[in-house]
Amino acid sequence: MVLTALRDDALHTLPDGYVLRLSLPWIRSLPLAGLVDPEVRIDGRSAPATVELGDRRVDPADLEAETLWWHVQDRVALHLVDAASPGIHEVSVSFRLEVPYLDGGPDGPLRLPFFFTRELDSETPTTGVSRDVGSRA
Repeated sequence: MVLTALRDDALHTLPDGYVLRLSLPWIRSLPLAGLVDPEVRIDGRSAPATVELGDRRVDPADLEAETLWWHVQDRVALHLVDAASPGIHEVSVSFRLEVPYLDGGPDGPLRLPFFFTRELDSETPTTGVSRDVGSRA
C-alpha cells in the first residue's frame, strides 16, 4: 500500500518561491531523519529545497541530526527557491524513506525509494487537520 505524498493542497506560492508540503507515504510515523535526498522539480526545473522546521530552515543533508518525528497525519514543509508564479504547476518529488525498524541487509535499515508527480494548483486552500513537522502549533 502506497499513500500519496502530494495532496491537492500541497503547493503554495511564497514571495521567494514555493512551499511544498509532503505527506508521509507510509503506514506508521517515522523519524524525520528518515527523509533522505528529497529532490523537487517544478514544471521540469529543479527547485533546490530546504526543510522548514518552525522558524528554522534545514538542509536536507542535515536531517540525520534531527530528533523530530514525521507523524502520519503531519507534513514536511519543503521551501523551494524558484521563480514562483501562482497557478497550476507540474510538480515531481523523489526521495527515500529510511525505515529504522526494518532490516535492509548488511548495509543498514531498509531505504525505500519514492517518486510522485502530479499537477498542483498553488492557490488551492489548505484543508484538513495536518500540521507541519516542527511547527509549534
